[in-house]
Amino acid sequence: MNNLQSKPPEGGGLLLRIVGILIALAGLPLAWSGAQLIGLGGSWYYLLAGLCIVVTGILFFIRNKAGIWLYALVFLATVAWALWEAGMDFWPLVPRLVAPMVLGIVVALCVPLFPGRPRKALPFTIAAILVLALAATGYLAFQPHGVIRGTAPDAVAEVPADARTDWPAYARTTHGTRFAQIDQINAGNVGELEVAWTFQTGDTAEDPAQDQNTPLMVNDTVYTCSPHNIVHALNAETGELRWKYDPEASSPLWQRCRGVSYYEPSDAALAAGTTATAQPGDPATSEDGAETAEGPAATETPGTAETEETAAAEPQACAQRIVLTTIDARLIQIDAATGEPCAGFGDAGIVDLKQGMGEVEEGFYFQTSAPTVADDLIVVGGWVWDNVKTGEPSGAVRAFSAVTGELAWAWDLGNPAITGAPPEGETYTPGTPNVWSTPAVDEELGLIYLPTGNATPDFFGAHRSEAAEEYSASVVALDLATGKERWKFQTVHHDIWDYDVPSQPALYDIPDGDGGTIPALIQVTKRGQIFMLDRRDGNPIAKVEEKPVPQAGGVPEDFLSETQPYSVGMPAIGTEPFTEARMWGATPYDLLYCRIQFRKMRYEGEFTPPGTDMSLIMPGYYGGMNWGSASVDEGNSMLIVNDIRMPQFVQLIPQAEVESGAVSSDSHEGLATQTGTPYAAWKNGFFSPLQVPCHQPPYGTITGIDLKTREIAWQVPAGTLQDSGPLGMKTNLPIPVGMPSLGGPMTTAGGLTFYAGTQDYYLRALDTFTGEELWKARLPVGAQATPMTYVSPESGRQFVVVSAGGARQSPDRGDYIVAYALPEAN
Repeated sequence: MNNLQSKPPEGGGLLLRIVGILIALAGLPLAWSGAQLIGLGGSWYYLLAGLCIVVTGILFFIRNKAGIWLYALVFLATVAWALWEAGMDFWPLVPRLVAPMVLGIVVALCVPLFPGRPRKALPFTIAAILVLALAATGYLAFQPHGVIRGTAPDAVAEVPADARTDWPAYARTTHGTRFAQIDQINAGNVGELEVAWTFQTGDTAEDPAQDQNTPLMVNDTVYTCSPHNIVHALNAETGELRWKYDPEASSPLWQRCRGVSYYEPSDAALAAGTTATAQPGDPATSEDGAETAEGPAATETPGTAETEETAAAEPQACAQRIVLTTIDARLIQIDAATGEPCAGFGDAGIVDLKQGMGEVEEGFYFQTSAPTVADDLIVVGGWVWDNVKTGEPSGAVRAFSAVTGELAWAWDLGNPAITGAPPEGETYTPGTPNVWSTPAVDEELGLIYLPTGNATPDFFGAHRSEAAEEYSASVVALDLATGKERWKFQTVHHDIWDYDVPSQPALYDIPDGDGGTIPALIQVTKRGQIFMLDRRDGNPIAKVEEKPVPQAGGVPEDFLSETQPYSVGMPAIGTEPFTEARMWGATPYDLLYCRIQFRKMRYEGEFTPPGTDMSLIMPGYYGGMNWGSASVDEGNSMLIVNDIRMPQFVQLIPQAEVESGAVSSDSHEGLATQTGTPYAAWKNGFFSPLQVPCHQPPYGTITGIDLKTREIAWQVPAGTLQDSGPLGMKTNLPIPVGMPSLGGPMTTAGGLTFYAGTQDYYLRALDTFTGEELWKARLPVGAQATPMTYVSPESGRQFVVVSAGGARQSPDRGDYIVAYALPEAN
């Protein structure tokens, strides 16, 4: 009888052999790659664990119960190692413990298959415990981690009775705060929001086009622009089309339109110029969408006699105007009421922005950000095709009369003597830092604040001029009326990491603690550093320190700055240094791959010099914070920022080793030829073979910062895995790991922060004071644009509008403008 009890189940020997083979095969790559990791100076865990797992498999194959005890020892050692290396952080523990738990269940269930008296109760109990642990892990995966939760204030600022309820500029005002003094939708009722209307532009953002538009709302009309600069005017209440203007813009790459601008000329401004409608044949469409060949007859110039009867019968053309720039470098002004070009502006409504730039190759210079309109001027910078060659089109910034389109001033940092059009036979200085993002304006101080880029190319800088070195990656304040420089502040010295300033400055008056305020400029950066400056003179309000940075590992032809500025008086977002222990993967195998790749790269922090070996850039050139910029709840001194945590690697390649005829990639990944320098650059994201980021989550957060205390009030992961996943496949699981995000936040006086720039397809409303998610709505496709809000004059209802053309890394594309509102009262 005892012999019968000790006999294993029939077929158990074959099953143990199969399991043994599988266990050994699971351990082999860990041991092999673990040996590589040790050779690179990395952790010994993988070699030791892999060898033990291989031996476990062999012992299972020969039906030796020592394999059970060996794996039990491996499992306990793994738990201890994981806790020592990752602490109690959830996401770092997942790839370290989930697979060992699964294997532990298999081992436990195999115990009765071994010869000898079986003790079924204990192994089944252990298996059940491990199953429960896996179930708990699955549950916890759907909970946000790394959350800092804020507290609601005792009282919030009241909304002034005369507060504006429209959205007349890209960031609502030229102060760049993305704050609306509207509280009809608030924390108490935001859960009732529903779709009010949806409009499709017909210009789907197929790659490489991207829909990044934030609409305007003025009077009773919403104005949008699509990736090819097509402008649609929509009824603000219903979303119905009023007119469409198609400039027939084209570019071989980087098709996007982040916004248009609005201009209403004053009588004084009109007295200095002429307004007229377009001539027959200009492209516009009527309210029903049909193309029209003829516009209204030209109006009389100001001061020309006309009868009261005529004036009453024919509204003045271009009394209100929409201003846009295009992806083929044109500045265009159209009538806000009809969509007809304003013939008195430029040449039949158009100014050629390539003038003064010399020879411009197709795709090398154009505009993607909304033009800045202030004090009867239109100020424009430009985007250039980074990293192709030296001497790309100039970064000159120009101001044009908003009435006539005539050049008012130019700021050419490479040749300050040029303050207007270049002299005959000359051009603006090529290759200077550009202003591709959106400036901010303080009209009371008479200053415009420019966030500057770099002299091209990004990853080598020995050729740059003294002026380029002085002004790259900076905030520069110019006199709005004259274009003369007033002050500058540099966020990165000798930038060879593509850490240019991508975000619109936010202008806000900071409480000084004595009952007064200080006029501040808040500049968020790709580095995750937040600089707070006195916008009158550029001096730091929050302390800035120059700190030593690495000096070894670069190329001999270039040089490095010995120090870099750190905003130690403000929180830094997403700047924790990388270590091997902070690598991540969905499984132990891609985690091990990432650890090996990290060890192969050179990394000494965010200012690791690029060299001919592979070096890691973190924060990467996506950010930190990018063009979506920040939002400030002006009534309650809360700064809201979203960040991207996606490192990249770069390797400089001697030009002699670059294949003849090689062409630069038209994206941020791949080859950058950098012609005119000794080196090309190869750059890409740092991903595992499963196309999962090689560092632990989150990959993006949304953060609230109390500007009174200058401390983080709350921080939450931004978005879920629902519409993305390994190998680009959708998981359909709303796991809140925190995803990289473009677009920016928008805050309201209702205590809400709206955001839609995540990789999943949602518009969300967060509590501005705590970060708690109060509401979300599924979008047709993802979005990478900043939402806006307004009150419709027709119904008095508040609307929240977002443009949804597809998340940045998603194949799903669309052309949607979606508006939400509270249900109409019965």
